[in-house]
Amino acid sequence: MALSYKARKRWSLVILLVGLPVYIVACVTVINWLDRPSVLIELLVYVGLGVLWAFPFKFVFMGVGQEDPDADR
Repeated sequence: MALSYKARKRWSLVILLVGLPVYIVACVTVINWLDRPSVLIELLVYVGLGVLWAFPFKFVFMGVGQEDPDADR
């Protein structure tokens, strides 16, 4: 089932304002469990986890910054 433009816009705000901070805390927790590895490993983990969070939500963010295609002109 496809989401409407307004629903995608609302979900993208929820993901960015609630989900992303929770994900950041989870990533920092993972790094703390690793007991402060070397800077290179830490950087690779942060970059990997930073890219990983966006893939499941790719369909939500597509086209959100553009005009509403369903709006009357």
